[in-house]
Amino acid sequence: MADARASGGPAGGLLSEEEPPVYSIANRDGRSPYVVLCDHAGNRIPRSLERLGLDRRHVEEHIAWDIGALGTAERLAVRLDAPLVATVYSRLVIDCNRPLDAPDSIATSSDGVPIPGNFDLAPEEMQRRAEALFLPYHGAIAALLDERAAAGRPTALLSIHSFTPFLDGFLRPWDIGLAYRQERTLVTDLLARLRRDRDLSVGDNQPYAVTGHSDYTIPVHGEARGLPSVLVELRQDRVADPGDAAAWGDRLAEALAGLATNADRTRP
Repeated sequence: MADARASGGPAGGLLSEEEPPVYSIANRDGRSPYVVLCDHAGNRIPRSLERLGLDRRHVEEHIAWDIGALGTAERLAVRLDAPLVATVYSRLVIDCNRPLDAPDSIATSSDGVPIPGNFDLAPEEMQRRAEALFLPYHGAIAALLDERAAAGRPTALLSIHSFTPFLDGFLRPWDIGLAYRQERTLVTDLLARLRRDRDLSVGDNQPYAVTGHSDYTIPVHGEARGLPSVLVELRQDRVADPGDAAAWGDRLAEALAGLATNADRTRP
């Protein structure tokens, strides 16, 4: 989607001038009360990091990004006429949905795959990655939410993720899961609507729940501002195909139809 914004330059030499901006913003002035976010949208690795020592195939796998999440988020944002803020670079460089002091902010392994380029990093390198990728992305979200607050616009957050069908040898049976912690204004009604389809397996805080040590986006941009918010997890084999991802965007948009009044209850 268009309207990509630069991040303020290639911080600390991590990115070259020829590489893409670290995040994109589409439809910034969309009329919807919803704002769509995608923390693990991309799998690019800065050239300077030499693919973190990984085989190319690993960069295409679920350890590097949330497969299908961006396609779903893009379709959802279009259907809702909502802004969309999305990352471009891989979660393996730095995870944009982890607090910076979390042990897996920069993971040394993921689903049994060692990540050599993340071994024994100096604090200066961790800070360089945070300044280049993490802080600009979250600064863009904060700026957008501040603009909406200044204009008196009601806002609710939809953070779109995806999860691998198998982890540690176990099948995860849910087609979709809604994750949250404190705020249930949006979750309760959305869960009920999704569960009207008896063919769907809908997880309530499954396969993940929002916590302060495992999540950053919802606690900081949603809960701390008092905004209705939910993290949506889609099973990757349901959204890996672009057509399926778009269909899930449509399905979510239809489930959210008429729930905008919940966003109206809380102004940022």
